[in-house]
Amino acid sequence: MGFNLKDYSSAASVPSSTSQPLYNIPIPSFLSIGQGKNATWLFTTLALVVGLLALEQSVYRYKKRHLPGATWTIPVIGKFADSMKPTMTGYKKQWDSGALSAISVFNIFIVMASSNEFSRKILNSPTYAEPCLVHSAKQILMSDNWLVVFLTGKGHVDYRRGLNILFTKKALGIYFGIQEQIARKHLARWLAVAAKDPSSQPIMMTARHMNMDTSLRVFCGNHIPEHAALEINDKYWAITQSLELVNFPLAFPGTKVWKACQARKVAMYWLELAASRSKAAMATGAEPECMLEQWVRILSDPSYKGKRDFSDREMAMVVFSFLFASQDAMSSGLIYGFQHLADHPEIMAKVVEEQERVRQGNWESPLTLETLEQMTYLNAVVRESMRVKPPVTMVPYRATKAFPITDNYTVPANSMVIPSFFNSLHDPEVYPEPEAFKPERWLDAQGPANQNPKNYLVFGAGPHRCIGLEYANMNIALVLATAVSMMRWEHEITPLSNEVEIIATLFPKDGCRLKLTPRTHT
Repeated sequence: MGFNLKDYSSAASVPSSTSQPLYNIPIPSFLSIGQGKNATWLFTTLALVVGLLALEQSVYRYKKRHLPGATWTIPVIGKFADSMKPTMTGYKKQWDSGALSAISVFNIFIVMASSNEFSRKILNSPTYAEPCLVHSAKQILMSDNWLVVFLTGKGHVDYRRGLNILFTKKALGIYFGIQEQIARKHLARWLAVAAKDPSSQPIMMTARHMNMDTSLRVFCGNHIPEHAALEINDKYWAITQSLELVNFPLAFPGTKVWKACQARKVAMYWLELAASRSKAAMATGAEPECMLEQWVRILSDPSYKGKRDFSDREMAMVVFSFLFASQDAMSSGLIYGFQHLADHPEIMAKVVEEQERVRQGNWESPLTLETLEQMTYLNAVVRESMRVKPPVTMVPYRATKAFPITDNYTVPANSMVIPSFFNSLHDPEVYPEPEAFKPERWLDAQGPANQNPKNYLVFGAGPHRCIGLEYANMNIALVLATAVSMMRWEHEITPLSNEVEIIATLFPKDGCRLKLTPRTHT
């Protein structure tokens, strides 16, 4: 409600001793706005602002209730400053405040889950919560791209069941030879660069390139030309950057989101073409040589039960989803694997010994899926590496409706609710000395690590658990096995070397620098 000073001054009684009229009293210029109708707008505006800020605090406190977290939120922006530069230290502080805790960023109410119980409950409650990633995700990844995160319920389950056929042991056997061939090609390039410049080099972007090349060849075979594969690899970095925790959300020309959308269009063009070419190749009766061809062959099998008619665009979206799910997370997992082996020479020695025993001196002979499965110590190294430094520590979800997560607290509808993977993977009761890198913990079938599989949330849980987890494990193990056979490496410690990133896309470009030399076998 506004107040008009003229109305009140005309009705007020003025003492007779006051000989000078009020309006003749000098008033500072900066207060002159208080005279007249402008005062109504000023006071109304101030009242509205104060009222809205008070309402904001009241809503935050009402939603937060008894959860740990700041008693008051910073007006409008909340924890925006912290989200601009997230750190593991900051998140650990938040997680340590309680199994559930609350924060607010730009009036988005967020409930953080730190315990294994609540994290798994979020991941396994599709009725109440769905993955939401970041605000711009649907623009970049396409809102009708059901596989990534945008389909839930029975439809999502049915689609995933149909795609499980792409990750059977038979299918993985087809991919294996492609993976090893690409790994050898890229590692040979790394050694060639090292021969010209023996100083240590950052490996993030080169590892990402190898991973993208591997993925495109496994998924699409030779149906994508080399120049197109290079273009997709180069432009995909724009997609990575656009999915940071905080970004301008609208796709205006020149913004990260706009660049990401342009990169996605390029990738989708080539992926649709690859799907079309795969169908043509299988129509000739050829044997499958990549994932798309294997998929087409399965769909044409008379005994197959399920959806058979997939358009080129639908198949391309599946492949694009697989690229999204694997590119940065698997690249980071691979980089951490190199780093852990370099930082623990005694473990590296055991890996080399196992390679010598399993390969029986045939260092140049191609490996097989069965041979890789015999490398139990190497597979334990991969498993432990991703536990100590998980490629992804959390995945944002959105409460689609009021979510009664405990008996005495309900997450409000449309709030963000974020399960943490890190605490589950560093639970001292399940993983004694949780910060220590100990692959041996996975060799004891009766040990706490193997007896508590629910804690191993590297690949998530529930209906959106990573569909390609066996493929990812196989690829990282294969690359490390191939690297051990071809070269030695040393890790140059940098200030960023021991950072555990919040999400894979934030892995520092110079966080892992390696010095490479060829390995000779006697």
